[in-house]
Amino acid sequence: MSVWPKSFFEPEALKQRLLILSAMDIVLCQEDWLRRYQFDPQWDENTTFANVSNGAGDDLFILFTPEGVIVKGFDHESEMSPYAREEYEVWPGIYEQVPPALLNQLEDEAVTKEDVTFCLWRESTDHVWKTGDVHNPQGLDNGSDFLLGMIYDNPDDYVEWAEAYYEIKVSLDVVSYIFTNTSITKEMMMELNPEVDLEIAIKELQAIGFTVT
Repeated sequence: MSVWPKSFFEPEALKQRLLILSAMDIVLCQEDWLRRYQFDPQWDENTTFANVSNGAGDDLFILFTPEGVIVKGFDHESEMSPYAREEYEVWPGIYEQVPPALLNQLEDEAVTKEDVTFCLWRESTDHVWKTGDVHNPQGLDNGSDFLLGMIYDNPDDYVEWAEAYYEIKVSLDVVSYIFTNTSITKEMMMELNPEVDLEIAIKELQAIGFTVT
């Protein structure tokens, strides 16, 4: 196996950021099927689930377990997609070296294990993210820059995306507060989305473990 060659979040920071992004979607969009981010802190016993999907066939699944974290990405336009291969096979090296306890997390049908163009993981005792020794001499794009880039690292990038996606004005000040404090007030919710149903949104936020003050 190899060390993941690019900068990425520490596991707890990753979980917190995915929680925040899911909370933002709950406030900005009442139609859950239109949301990009999903977060479930009790997906399975001792397992937290997160999903990032652009609605165009590209997605990330991130699973947090006591054994560690696994990230599975699928870029449907990548030449490394199983759909681009004659035998519809997972690209060599993606899964072979994943620790079994983490690989087993991908067996649920909802995670679509076979739809994959890259995978990285971090066991609970690891200090770096790891990936398989993937055979890719041509340097084909596995979609990781594109997909991992949807986990926004700063409020400005998120606001730029959200305004384009939801076609509304999004307060950078409010988003910056939420990114820093991992909490939101009812007043902030109304400022972000004057049409939000506060009662429903608060219930959804509480269900994912997000703080409403």
